[in-house]
Amino acid sequence: MRLIIVGTGVMAKNQLDHFTRIDGVEVVGAVDSDANRLAAFADKWGIEKRFLSLDEAIAWGDFDAASNVTPDRVHHPTTLALIAAGKHVFCEKPLAENYEKALEMTEAAERAGVINMVNLTYRNVAPLQRARQMVLAGEIGTVKHVEASYLQSWLVSKAWGDWRTESTWLWRLSTGHGSNGVLGDVGIHILDFAAYGAATDIDHVFARLKTFNKAPGGQIGEYMLDANDSFAMSVDFANGALGVIHASRWATGHLNELKLRIYGERGGLEVMHRTGESELRGCVGDDAESAVWKTIEVAPVPTNYERFVEAVATGVQPDPNFRHAANLQKVLDLAMVTERERKESKV
Repeated sequence: MRLIIVGTGVMAKNQLDHFTRIDGVEVVGAVDSDANRLAAFADKWGIEKRFLSLDEAIAWGDFDAASNVTPDRVHHPTTLALIAAGKHVFCEKPLAENYEKALEMTEAAERAGVINMVNLTYRNVAPLQRARQMVLAGEIGTVKHVEASYLQSWLVSKAWGDWRTESTWLWRLSTGHGSNGVLGDVGIHILDFAAYGAATDIDHVFARLKTFNKAPGGQIGEYMLDANDSFAMSVDFANGALGVIHASRWATGHLNELKLRIYGERGGLEVMHRTGESELRGCVGDDAESAVWKTIEVAPVPTNYERFVEAVATGVQPDPNFRHAANLQKVLDLAMVTERERKESKV
């Protein structure tokens, strides 16, 4: 597979690290409107073809697929251009800024028959995949209650850098710079983590969003710090289960941690993931009577990058695809509506 990278920022480096380890993948080009950033990236990875616009790359055309690692608001026009050129697309999350744009991208990809995939990276967590298998196999009975959280502390500590001075982080706190806050940035991850692990879609949502004062006048330079920092939502799942989902960047002591608890009529499961560490625990079978939780061993799973490459080779559409990401975006959009209107919304 001949691949180009569209956008050469922080996440592009992470993606190249994964794609270059896969047999049969050749990274043949890179695209970025910033000439200095493009040159530094391409030099580091030994990429010969360099383009200052996506139009130039498409006019050249000697590639099979593209990894779209542009800023969130640029996903929509760049992905549509790639689809129109008949290229397979691996897009960073969120798919788009809102459901309408995400749906347009989805329908375009489906009409064109190209492989389309969204990089919901926590699908790479083997304990999550195993938990879903156990739910689908009926090992914990019908799911009744779900709890999920995504906790970060980069507004508290400088472990990821100093958001007060670094544009890499400041833009994520400003709606004027294309951010939908913690809801848009990590909300899509924890919604997918919860719904995928519990093997059921979200049917209704009611959310509260909170933006905390972080600087005098709520502004640093050109950045108005008005994007939400924390959210809490209650959801109904399609199978009738109730869910509680929350996330925050103010979670002191949690650099980057996702947790999922799934409770059924015959057992419970708990998935924990933090950088470099994942675990699945279960209270199932006879242990449900005595409330004994045990660690469940899990086997490694293919990464999203590996599954995308395989899909391009076989022509079989993988998950999570654009339609799934668009449906998650619809939930996120409705969460904002429920905050404004203070009432539950049906997805």
